Amino acid sequence: MNDTDLARIEAGRQRLREAYLAPAGQRPASTARGLHHTALISSDVERTIRFYQDLLGFPLTELIENRDYPGSSHFFFDIGNGNLLAFFDFPGLDVGPYAEVLGGLHHVAISAEPGRWGEIVGRLKEAGVQHEVHSGVSVYFRDPDGARVELISDPLGKMYGNEVL
Repeated sequence: MNDTDLARIEAGRQRLREAYLAPAGQRPASTARGLHHTALISSDVERTIRFYQDLLGFPLTELIENRDYPGSSHFFFDIGNGNLLAFFDFPGLDVGPYAEVLGGLHHVAISAEPGRWGEIVGRLKEAGVQHEVHSGVSVYFRDPDGARVELISDPLGKMYGNEVL
């Protein structure tokens, strides 16, 4: 993209801010209570459990049958603050490799206390998981099935020093 395209895109963002972004004190309360869970797809239940529970430190909270597909599992990890990260497996279906597509997952961003964040970054390095640290507070990596995960040490509601809530 050239500078003209970037300026046009920023002008479009500014138009959207002016049209839709109310100041924090003037926004209505959300009709939602929070994110119950986000569900991703796993090709190997045990490998996914080892990655998210043993490496990242997110405890497995439940493992049940997926009511939508016989033989499939639906399992959940505690990612703090009453939020869950869930997975389905689909044995016998060839769902293919992970792909970023319109309407699909780009990444899941999970907040961790700075000390824990540093510990997890160290475990990723020790385990040989390819990762990139950005801005000293975010680490990006892929899970065993290729889904992109961001672990961010900024508190909930903040991103790189900006209030986003």
